[in-house]
Amino acid sequence: MSWLATLQSTSPAGGVAIVMLLALAIYALLGGADYGAGVWDLLARGPREAAQRELIAHAIGPVWEANHVWLIVVIVLLFTAFPPAFSAIMTTLHVPLSLMLIGVVLRGSAFTFRSYDDSEMGEHRWNRAFSIPSVVTPMLLGMVVGAIATGEPGRAAAAAEAGQPVPLLSTWLRPFPVVVGVFTLNIFAFLAAVYLTLETPDRDLREDFRRRALAAALSLGAVAWIVYLVARAEAPIVFRGLDASAWGTPVRVATGAFAVATIAALWARRYHVARVAAMVQVALILWGCALAEYPLLVPPDISIESAAAPPIVHKLLLIALGIGSVVLIPSIVYLFRIFKGHTFYLSRDRATREDAGRGG
Repeated sequence: MSWLATLQSTSPAGGVAIVMLLALAIYALLGGADYGAGVWDLLARGPREAAQRELIAHAIGPVWEANHVWLIVVIVLLFTAFPPAFSAIMTTLHVPLSLMLIGVVLRGSAFTFRSYDDSEMGEHRWNRAFSIPSVVTPMLLGMVVGAIATGEPGRAAAAAEAGQPVPLLSTWLRPFPVVVGVFTLNIFAFLAAVYLTLETPDRDLREDFRRRALAAALSLGAVAWIVYLVARAEAPIVFRGLDASAWGTPVRVATGAFAVATIAALWARRYHVARVAAMVQVALILWGCALAEYPLLVPPDISIESAAAPPIVHKLLLIALGIGSVVLIPSIVYLFRIFKGHTFYLSRDRATREDAGRGG
């Protein structure tokens, strides 16, 4: 049965799982870029250091809290629709998840407080308090995802049900989760740099983030190969899905094609094209990873169907999601239109005029 036929015959539990994946992808594309902006805040250097930080604050300030709604959707759906999977993940990975939560709180508090502390020492302190959690938190998120892919949390959860102690570190402090953590950080930094090229009409600032985006794109390709190679030993289910399945090669080729398109668009200073290509590239990475594990939620044994709550729960959830999306999606679109639409078109039009004037 092809993946399309599988999608067409999806059960209510499968429908909820698809919604979770969509929400996670949106969180990576929007909220992930907010974390990536913190990376560039930490690495701001040169004569435009202050201007770079000001641009980052202006870009993420109006929307970064709203972007967390997508992660909340994923957690609530996992808890409600797939209780055994939620229990396995939260029990065996509570250390990195707790550290993630602390990081989210720290960076949010620091981002707010630095706006009110005018002293030089205070600004420096709050800059670090914002940017360092912006680096550590996405790494922890990636390590959680990588740990789940190895199957260690699933095996640890099964052992805990048999009365054995729950390991605190061995489920996630492993080579593959660490590499996936670095990969996740690289993805978010790459997205942020690409997005920031369209957040300002200033030519010099666009060039600063264009160079960062190109460097991050090249680094992302190198780390992706490391993830792929380490997966052979550490996450065999994912490796087989990416390497041996009928869809594995097409997804990898498509991801590579959009990666090349992003680099070419950045090189040619076609920033709006680069943004779309980068978003598709990252979405394909996430969908490829999800397909590699399908139908498992927590390898090696917890699948979508085995972890599913009673069917009535999924049906009611899908109804609630449909009703809620009528309010949520237009609200998010309106928020971005108010705070991002003008900046996007102004930056695009001015960039097009300047590049045309340079013959670029």
